[in-house]
Amino acid sequence: MKAPWPNDSNSSDRSRRYRSLFLSDIHLGTKGAQADALLEFLKEHDADTIYLVGDIVDGWRLKSGWYWPQSHNDVVQKLLRKARKGSRIIYVPGNHDEFLRDFYGTHFGGIEVCETTVHVAADGKRYLVIHGDVFDMVVRHAKWLAFLGDWAYEIALAVSTRINWVRRKLGFTYWSLSAWAKRTVKNAVNYIGSFEETLAAEAERHGVDGVICGHIHSAAMRDFDGFTYINTGDWVESCTALVEHEDGRMEIIHWSEVSETLNARRAAAIPFRRHRAA
Repeated sequence: MKAPWPNDSNSSDRSRRYRSLFLSDIHLGTKGAQADALLEFLKEHDADTIYLVGDIVDGWRLKSGWYWPQSHNDVVQKLLRKARKGSRIIYVPGNHDEFLRDFYGTHFGGIEVCETTVHVAADGKRYLVIHGDVFDMVVRHAKWLAFLGDWAYEIALAVSTRINWVRRKLGFTYWSLSAWAKRTVKNAVNYIGSFEETLAAEAERHGVDGVICGHIHSAAMRDFDGFTYINTGDWVESCTALVEHEDGRMEIIHWSEVSETLNARRAAAIPFRRHRAA
């Protein structure tokens, strides 16, 4: 069941428009991509500016075997349609879609491709928008290990799919095995903490107020000595997005908790949870 919407009887009233929308780590081209849930989200959320913060298409996986169902094509078409209707779309490639890094400064169907960009929020705060893989030492200096980790990650997602089938039968909400491991395994927690601190320091180096990134599939919003770190999360494990309200307030939306697609046949619903900036 979805969170309550105003005037729920009128579907047009349910569409929410924001000043900005940030999405990352969709990984189209993989079986783990929650494309149907993202389509559901995109139908009900729009923005003047949409940032695609890397790993939208998974070139690594597509190189080893082609996988591109209709739902993945529908996501691309939905984004292109939003661009045609007037949304500005900025694509900052990540390591999995690094093939686009040869096309900085170009446009594809109204989508701008750039290395990094600075987003100026309505309240005047400036945020560096970057995928974040350049600060991952494994990706930079041991790419073979990154590929190995990617393979192990796919196995974890397959196991998670089976667990969620059972959970839906029992009436529980969507749950991610890999996300749980990241929150509880000490080395993973330490890695995420180090990544967050490094990105906050990068914001300071650029003379901005904060950073908006992706890469580690862990949605978060934290302050480090006056600099704001925001991670948009992903659309493989947690299905999260970052939105900016008209007053500049940033908010992480956890779509997995209200998605009819992810929680189909679930017996019970839980409240719609959001994280807001202080």
